[in-house]
Amino acid sequence: MLDTAFRALMSPVLMAQAMRVRRTAQSLPEAAGPREGTFGAGPVLRLTIIGDSSAAGVGVARQSEALSGQLVNMLGTAFTVQWHLDALTGATTRSTIARLQLAQSRPGDVVITALGVNDVTRLIPAATWVRQQNTLFDRVQHLYQPRQIYVTGMAPLGRFPLLPDPLRWTLGRHADRLERQREKLIATRNDCTLVPFNTTLDSGLMATDGFHPGPNLYALWAKEMASRIISDWPKLR
Repeated sequence: MLDTAFRALMSPVLMAQAMRVRRTAQSLPEAAGPREGTFGAGPVLRLTIIGDSSAAGVGVARQSEALSGQLVNMLGTAFTVQWHLDALTGATTRSTIARLQLAQSRPGDVVITALGVNDVTRLIPAATWVRQQNTLFDRVQHLYQPRQIYVTGMAPLGRFPLLPDPLRWTLGRHADRLERQREKLIATRNDCTLVPFNTTLDSGLMATDGFHPGPNLYALWAKEMASRIISDWPKLR
């Protein structure tokens, strides 16, 4: 109730700040380079990454520096990785569900999702978002039949350098609220693993816009995902 009252009181300021942030955050392009391929040696691992601008590599110049390239490079030491990236700047959970309704079935082993920031900035209600996330996971299962879905934890918007207060405080609180509710959902699904955002965020890890990951943060993200997948693989086979 307190957050709702505060947003109502401060809505003109929050809207103005949000518009400025959106213009700045959307100024960087998606990373260039291939969005699918095969790399490595060992047993075949079919990997799909689904997400928003962070999954698309905004903040670095090339996919080799982004999540997809760094993750595939790490997994390639243990697997022959057949990988595919389906990511779009500005994507929300709702828009991604709509996009996947038109996608063809593509059986795989592991799917990584990276969605939530754009839902937070739109202040979507937690109950609505959790229903959408559940629908997303169901759609992913239908399309890919993965052994496991790895869900990227919510980024800590309350510590984003680009965001001014009170917008940073508001979005940080809302992001925490959404994540708490998603944790409850994922606890009910054996096919999903939440990979929390546990990195201490500072400006040196961020891209020049102060909103998207830089190459070092993408590397930390990829390392955590690779570690989870490699350690879980014996149980997933």
